[in-house]
Amino acid sequence: MIRVVFAAALFAVLAGAAPAFAADPAKVAETSKGKTLVDAKGMTLYVFDKDTAGKSACNGKCAENWPPLMASADAKPMGEWTIVTRDDGGKQWAYEGKPLYTWVKDQKPGDVTGDGVNNVWHIAQPKS
Repeated sequence: MIRVVFAAALFAVLAGAAPAFAADPAKVAETSKGKTLVDAKGMTLYVFDKDTAGKSACNGKCAENWPPLMASADAKPMGEWTIVTRDDGGKQWAYEGKPLYTWVKDQKPGDVTGDGVNNVWHIAQPKS
């Protein structure tokens, strides 16, 4: 009886923990601009032309308007998902080396109002 209860409890713990390790930091959704990377809330993710591979150039006021897609301190890169260290020491998710951001003026999932802002912000799209 104790073994059965222990096994059931262990399975429940492992089953609950598995998605945390296997889940991608973003998902793909269809928007008016086509297939787009979105965060867990369905908000469009963007890339910034002024970033360099593995380095965010969006800090301070920029990061207030374009909140970075933050990663936990213990997050690990997986496949095309990498992690960059921000100037403030925080960790940010990147897709194929490009740091990812949301846009404060997007109000609901599917909004893509940040695409083309100042000709340097673009929706993040998954590789085909």
